[in-house]
Amino acid sequence: MKIIKRIGLILLVILIIAQFFGPKKNVGDTGSLEPFYADTHPSENVELILKNACLDCHSDNTRYPWYNNITPVNYWLDEHVKDGVKHLNLSKWDDYSDKKKDHKLDELIEMVENKEMPLDSYTWIHGDAKLSETQIEDVTAWAKNVRLKYIFLKDAQ
Repeated sequence: MKIIKRIGLILLVILIIAQFFGPKKNVGDTGSLEPFYADTHPSENVELILKNACLDCHSDNTRYPWYNNITPVNYWLDEHVKDGVKHLNLSKWDDYSDKKKDHKLDELIEMVENKEMPLDSYTWIHGDAKLSETQIEDVTAWAKNVRLKYIFLKDAQ
């Protein structure tokens, strides 16, 4: 029984010490999204959907919840954000070629229509990120419309 108490105490001390460490936060300037907005012209409704359901993981400006201050949860969230920006970073929209922009929008449409995005693990905590059928239709219609520009530009090159 003494060994279990010692192990428990050691684990508690490690957990307490771990609270002083954490991954670097993904906090940037919301202005980095202006090129994306200027290029794609989302309606106010779509912009709000993007803000609530996409930008925390797909931009350089994550809004962190209070529980991000708890280790090891902060490392788990950090991995989600890193994976999200690896696949699509709307803050780096200007760095993408027209062909890549078209491809990213095509992926966005597919993921949203198939209800693979936003992730269930995100919508459990962020209820406003769970997309209704109308919101799915609004986002995909907007993305399909924007794709027309990139398809034309891609074909013109």
